[in-house]
Amino acid sequence: MEDVTGAQLIAESLKTQKVEYMFGIVGVPIMEVAMAAQAAGIKFVGMRNEQAACYAASAIGYITGRPGACLVVSGPGLIHALGGMANANINCWPVVVIGGSSDRNQETAGAFQEFPQVEACRLYSKFSARPSSLEAIPSVIEKAVRTSIFGRPGACYVDIAGDMVNAKVNRSIVREVSCCPPPPLSLADPSAITEAISVLKAAKTPLAIVGKGAAYGRAETALREFMEISGLPFLPTPMGKGVLPDDHPNCVAAARSRALLQADVVVLFGARLNWILHFGLPPRFNPKVKIIQVDLCAEEMGNNVRPAVTLLGDVNAVVKQLLTCVHKDGWKYPSNTEWWSTLKKKIADNAEISKALALQSTLPMNYYTVFHHISQLLPYDCIIVSEGANTMDIGRTMLNNYLPRHRLDAGTFGTMGVGLGFAIAAAAVEKDQKSGRRVVCVEGDSAFGFSGMEVETMCRYNLPVVIIVVNNNGIYSGVDPDTWKAMKQMGDLTSVAPPVSLLPEARYDEVMKAFGGQGFMVRTVEELRSALQLCLSDWERPSLLNVLIDPSSDRKQQEFPWLTRSNL
Repeated sequence: MEDVTGAQLIAESLKTQKVEYMFGIVGVPIMEVAMAAQAAGIKFVGMRNEQAACYAASAIGYITGRPGACLVVSGPGLIHALGGMANANINCWPVVVIGGSSDRNQETAGAFQEFPQVEACRLYSKFSARPSSLEAIPSVIEKAVRTSIFGRPGACYVDIAGDMVNAKVNRSIVREVSCCPPPPLSLADPSAITEAISVLKAAKTPLAIVGKGAAYGRAETALREFMEISGLPFLPTPMGKGVLPDDHPNCVAAARSRALLQADVVVLFGARLNWILHFGLPPRFNPKVKIIQVDLCAEEMGNNVRPAVTLLGDVNAVVKQLLTCVHKDGWKYPSNTEWWSTLKKKIADNAEISKALALQSTLPMNYYTVFHHISQLLPYDCIIVSEGANTMDIGRTMLNNYLPRHRLDAGTFGTMGVGLGFAIAAAAVEKDQKSGRRVVCVEGDSAFGFSGMEVETMCRYNLPVVIIVVNNNGIYSGVDPDTWKAMKQMGDLTSVAPPVSLLPEARYDEVMKAFGGQGFMVRTVEELRSALQLCLSDWERPSLLNVLIDPSSDRKQQEFPWLTRSNL
């Protein structure tokens, strides 16, 4: 048998484990790993920053259920990727990071970019290891992939010493390792299923919450049947949107605050009682609420609120168990209850408020006007990537999702800068699948700045992402050009400019045009509609709409503050 290099073993092992995509930035000592990956049939996307590369690789894991690989150089390269690893771990998305490191015979000698990488990654991952030899590479890669998808998904790290990349070993002494199987499925205790149905039947004001765990768990078909047979109102978490369509008659997302506050029984389908759901505590929740918790992680059960019923198992399998019980029992929550009337009235009231804001004709435009017209033009099946402060929060309520895993946003970690990496990953998958689905990335101007250089990546690979930058000249709010000019006359801007302000009317559209994409400066509704329709019809290159809005535009008055304790 012939000799094989460490780089070839890494690439072949990843391919054996059905890893199809690799994102990263090449350099010493992992250049040959990227080339070997391409030779093995893995698609390599070269990014402009390791953080964005790791975001992209983790999004592949969420979209496809199989981890993407992130390839980084040693030291600073790996450190840049730690943000992506932490985001993946907290989001519970599988990703495998491959990091080059200094040669073994130079350890502790002050080698180039020497850093305790395996130890550092343990804080940000489920598994962190360095193969002890070339022969061990397939086994370590298999364990990393398996660990990333088994149990609660997350990040895994494999460290590759620089001298192992081009070292050779005879293939005959490398133990062949087959592809790890899909994660084993576990069912909830049948007695707990019966108890859960009993608690639901006794509820006066029940509510189901659909989380991104249900999206990752491919529970959409079973959940839709369960909601329609049981008659329960439901609301999605931000990335739970689309598991059931946002326009489903049982969806009460537009009455979110009222639903959470007055529900006496809440069923959590792959959702956690963290900050996104206000920890399940008053004043946002009924102090006597009963929680039915569906989760695959035993350690998650009882976090912040002790559940009345715990249903430990795979969310799709557990929903099917509940379905069987509901079919057998014949129970359905009535549609003519006072609870349904309360929720429907609140939905209608909120819709009127948003509609009034959306139909304002003043210039500059406000958030609601922009999102109202975007929502009318976006395709039914498009993938929406969103990040920012008001941009993401208002967009979540106005841009509907109808299909599962078609919304990617800042997630559980609230990470800004994920948008372009996520969009690149989604666009790469859609391009390969020839699905005809558009990827639309809706960014605040501050959020865009974190990874804006990735527009070059989109142009380089001809990924027809449509980026919409909702530009209010700042973080939360900014100032208009005249005010900015006046402030410059007042003295040093580092002393007088508000810390939230960014350069007024910055030309993000020109950044996209500089690399060969389409760029549009948008000020009016007519310009917005015209430019967006043109971009959605162009499948050859990416586009960016720089949509200028009123710097003081804000959300409608909230019943409860949403992380808005600041007096700004």
